[in-house]
Amino acid sequence: MKILANDGIAASGKTKLEAAGHQVITQTVPQDQLIEAINKENYEVVLVRSATQIRKDIIDACPCIKMIGRGGVGMDNIDVEYGRSKGIKVFNTPGASSQSVAELVFAHLFGAVRGLYDSNRQMPIKGTTEFGVLKKKYGKGMELRGKTLGVIGMGRIGQSVMQYGLGLGMKVIAHDPYVDTVNIHVEVAGTPGLDVAIKSESFDKVITESDILTLHVPKQKDGSAVIGAKEFEKMKKGVIIANAARGGVIDEDALINALNSSQVSVVCLDVYNNEPTPDHRLLSHPSISLTPHVGAATEEAQDRIGTELADFIIANA
Repeated sequence: MKILANDGIAASGKTKLEAAGHQVITQTVPQDQLIEAINKENYEVVLVRSATQIRKDIIDACPCIKMIGRGGVGMDNIDVEYGRSKGIKVFNTPGASSQSVAELVFAHLFGAVRGLYDSNRQMPIKGTTEFGVLKKKYGKGMELRGKTLGVIGMGRIGQSVMQYGLGLGMKVIAHDPYVDTVNIHVEVAGTPGLDVAIKSESFDKVITESDILTLHVPKQKDGSAVIGAKEFEKMKKGVIIANAARGGVIDEDALINALNSSQVSVVCLDVYNNEPTPDHRLLSHPSISLTPHVGAATEEAQDRIGTELADFIIANA
């Protein structure tokens, strides 16, 4: 099969596909030229990450497409059900990046509770002239151990976040309307580990009792935010929030207001409503820890994603 990996694919996946006799093209085609390129080159498989969109217009205009693969979890950049209704196999790699996203969440959280996100900005500017002032400013951190971690969304990534939270000695509570209970296996090197059952609690319980709240839900079909002004009002004063799921699941205007009123102390963001041009108020706010949508961007995760994509194509070719 002829495969266009328009947003790239790890070498592990490309090598596996080529060894199975498939042709893999990794040259990126601009969105507005996709239809022409797919039809001209007769691509049977199109692989994307988050940059390229495969919508109804492309599906209708490109009858040669037999498979559409998303390297990652969210599939909101693909018209999934429409593609499947046309007999196209539409698939993703839901488990490959779970650990990478969970680790990024905790990288943000460790930085949030000790002010590292801001200290790293200020030390190069004021470190030689106001060292004592900065030492006092960032000397009021707290520990994650013993805090209540609230997880909204109990899928694969949410469960990986729970594993890390439990391993740190945090109290973990979670909510998912489609889940009753999940069994979380906490790995401890050299031991069999520990299994912990986490029951889905009410949404209000999780947002009101959490010291730290992290979201792991897809973009809502109706475009509504999961967390808005009413939800912020119910939270503990000074709560820390992390979003490495999808832009739009937090109302960004309400978020700015909650930060400015100190209802929320720190926000950790890897995703934004208007990617790739996030709201400048978020990028310049002194109480936001920022990364540019890199949750799954580790070498290990990309290798797993590439391999999973290749395995699916080979099995279904």
